[in-house]
This record gives sequence, C-alpha cells and structure tokens, in this order.
Amino acid sequence: MTPIWLTIVLIAAAAVVFGVGGFIFGGQHRKKVAEAEIGSATEEANRILSNAMTEAESRKKESILEAKDEIHKQRSEAEREIRERRNEVQRQERRLIQKEENIDKKTEALEKKEDALARKNKDAENRLADIENIKKSQFDMLEKISGFSKEQAKDYLLQRLDESLDREKAVKIMEYTEKTKDEAESLAREIITTAIQRCAADHAAEATVSVVPLPNDEMKGRIIGREGRNIRSIETITGVDLIIDDTPEAITISSFDPVRREVARLTLEKLISDGRIHPAKIEEMYEKAKREVDITVKQTGDRAVLDAGVNGLHPELVKLLGKLKYRTSYGQNVLNHSLEVSYLAGLMAAELGADVKTAKRAGLLHDIGKALDHEFDGSHVELGVEYAKRYKENESVVHAIAAHHGDVEPRTIVACLVQAADAISAARPGARSENIQNYIKRLEKLESIATSFNGVDKSFAIQAGREIRIMVKPEVVSDDQMVLVAREIVKKIEEELEYPGQIKVHMIRESRAIDYAK
Repeated sequence: MTPIWLTIVLIAAAAVVFGVGGFIFGGQHRKKVAEAEIGSATEEANRILSNAMTEAESRKKESILEAKDEIHKQRSEAEREIRERRNEVQRQERRLIQKEENIDKKTEALEKKEDALARKNKDAENRLADIENIKKSQFDMLEKISGFSKEQAKDYLLQRLDESLDREKAVKIMEYTEKTKDEAESLAREIITTAIQRCAADHAAEATVSVVPLPNDEMKGRIIGREGRNIRSIETITGVDLIIDDTPEAITISSFDPVRREVARLTLEKLISDGRIHPAKIEEMYEKAKREVDITVKQTGDRAVLDAGVNGLHPELVKLLGKLKYRTSYGQNVLNHSLEVSYLAGLMAAELGADVKTAKRAGLLHDIGKALDHEFDGSHVELGVEYAKRYKENESVVHAIAAHHGDVEPRTIVACLVQAADAISAARPGARSENIQNYIKRLEKLESIATSFNGVDKSFAIQAGREIRIMVKPEVVSDDQMVLVAREIVKKIEEELEYPGQIKVHMIRESRAIDYAK
C-alpha cells in the first residue's frame, strides 16, 4: 500500500500539471480570441476611415461649389455696384458740364451787363457834368437876379428856417399851455376856492406895536431914575432898548427878539402898576413877567395844536409854536399864518383824497424855524428841518418844511399842498404889509429884469407888482417869438426875484405909422 504522503504528492503534482496545462490552454484560447477581436476592430477602423474619407471628399466638393457660388455672387454684386457708381459718376459729370455751361452763359450775361452799366455810368457822369454846368449857370443867374451870394443866400434860408421853427415852437408851446390850463386850471381853482371859502381868517395885516402907555409924563422920569440907573437896569435885565422921546405918555420898546420884547413890555406894565421902581423891584417884576410869558407861550402852543387838530407833537415843538405868537412876517402874525396854512392844506388834501392829517401837521409846522432864527444862525427853513428831525417828525412833514419855499423840489402831494397853502395865506389881500423901500426896490428890479431882454422897448409894473406890461419892438420881436420871450422873462423873474403870490407877464407888440396931412 502506498503511503499517504506519496498520494498527496502525486495528487499535487497532477494538479500542478493540470493547472499548467490549463493555463497554457487558456492562454492560447485568449490569444485567439484577442487576435480575432483585433482583426474585427481593424476592419471596423478601416471601414470608418473609408467612410470618413468618402464623406470628407463629398464635403470638400460641396464647399468648393458653395465657394464658387459665393464668389460668383460677390462678383455679380461688385459688377453691379461698379456699374451704378459708373452711372453716378457719369451723371455728376453731365451735371458739372451743364453747370459749367450755365456759368459760362451767366458770365457772358454779366459781362454784357457790366458793359451796359459802364456805358450807363459814363452817360450818367456826362449828364451829371451837364447838370453841374447848368446848376452853376443857374446859380450865377440867381445870384445876379437876387443880388445874394451863395453864403448870403444860405444865411437867408437859415434865418427863414429859424423863423419857421420859432413859429412852430411857439404854436406848440401855446397848444400845450392851453391844454394844461384847460385840464388843470378849473380843478385847481375849484379846490383852492373851496378851501379858501371854508377857511375863515382875518384879512388885515398886523403891526408889531411895542409901545407901553404911561399914566402921566412924570412916570417917564421915574422909569429913567436918578442918573438913569432904572432905565439902565431895565435894559440890562430885559435885553431891550427903551426909547423915551417927546411922545406924550408913551415909551417905545425896541428889540429884535419878539419874546424878549413882550417880557420887557409886561415888566414895564407891572412896574407902572406897582409904582415902586428900583433895580431890585425891576428884577422881581422881570422874573414874574418871564414866567407869565412862558406860561402864555405854552398855553398858546397847546391851543394852536388843539385848533389845528394835530396830535402827538413833541412838547418842545408845542412851545416853539407858542413863540410864533410874538413873531410877524410883513406884518402878518406867524402863528395865525401857520394855522391858516394848516387849515388850507388839510382842506385841499381832503378834496384831492390825500393824507389830511399829514397835510395839516406839515402846514402847522412849516414855519416853526421862525421861532428860532433870532437865536441861531441859518434860515427858518433850515432851522425848521433841523428841529423837526430832532424831535422825530416823519419824513413827509420834514420834506414839506424843506420844500415850502422851493429850496428843494417838492416830491410829495403834501409838500405841494403846503407850498400852495403858504402862498395863498401870504398873498391874499391885506394879509401882509411891505416896507415901502423894499416895495419900490422890488418893482424897480421887476422892470429891470424885463428891459434886460433884447427887443424889449419899455416895461411897466402895475397892480402893486402883481402884473408887468412889456412893450416890445415889432421889428425885432415877431408875434411867434413873443411867447418864447415871455417864457424866458418868467424864468428869470422866478430865479432872481422874491415876491408874494404870482406875477402876470403881459407882452404887447404893436406897429404904428404916423404921417401928417398938410
């Protein structure tokens, strides 16, 4: 019996032999299978390559055909575009040729016109030369006939032209003057007449009387005192001059300050009533009189403000109004004049629909500077404006004060109304008196202004200087020039002369022929 291990070895060897044989057999089989697959893949690859080449050849032919078609198409389009451009160029050439032909024709026509124009210019120059010759001969003939040279004829024509223009200017001035008068005179007359009728005022001028009556002539000696000590004391304390002359039972007081003069008058009256006259008593009575005047001034100012219906005035302005009671202008009491101006300005403002309160206020204060012009330098207008500004009066009132004598141009209705009311109050008959010397000088000045103009023969101031009649030389001043001369005379009177109211300038031109029958 064979051992087990040998059996196992044999079995293992057999297994190995069978395994090796199977491996070799399997390897051969796989080789054959792989070779068969490779041969199949090669055939497939060859087939695919053959198909690809066939398809590529077909695509190539198609692309070539499409390219040929595209080339043919582009060539056709290019040829068509070239033909169109060639046609356009030909059209442009034909148009240019036509334009050139037109230009040539126009140039030819222009040359013909230039030639014709040159001929016409030459003809015109020839005719102008003929005209100049004819004109010169006519001028020579005119100079011989008229007896005027060229310059003399020019001067004559210019003179005639000046006369014509003067006539036209005079007519225009008269037309505008009449038109303005027609429109404004009726309304102004109605308003002013209504205001004057409604304003009741005294029509008599005041005279400043500074005379103290005495009970007897013995009182003159007592007022003079021993060696004149009493009169010197009175004059020193009161600041006035006492004039003691031969006038029976009267003493005259002289002073530029009306308030000071009133204090002196009251002092003398008190001394005369008391009978005891010596320096101590004089001083005592002076203080009493001064207090009385201050009280009277304040009361007068309050009453004036109340009468005018003006409210809110500064107390200092009220006191200045009271001082106006003792001031006169050409014999007219200034306070009464201010009240009258206030009434008139207020009434006219009411008629025109303007500010009545401002008009009355400005009218009341327009002469306030006259209460100060004895104490300070400056005109009453300047002082009035200064004090009105100092005590905060409104701008309209200040402007009316400044413009009431024309020192500045009035730019408000209130200023114009105050100016008119001031002239009405001052110019009405009997309102003011005038010094005879000043009156004569004013009339002489008025006549001298009129006679200073060329062509004026004589002038006569009539109606107390409210009218001037002017006789002109007819050979120097024509009818048309009279209006211009009258206007110039009016302007010069307004610039150089001060006068109340208005002055009528009456021009007279007449021609006279005198002969004698023998």
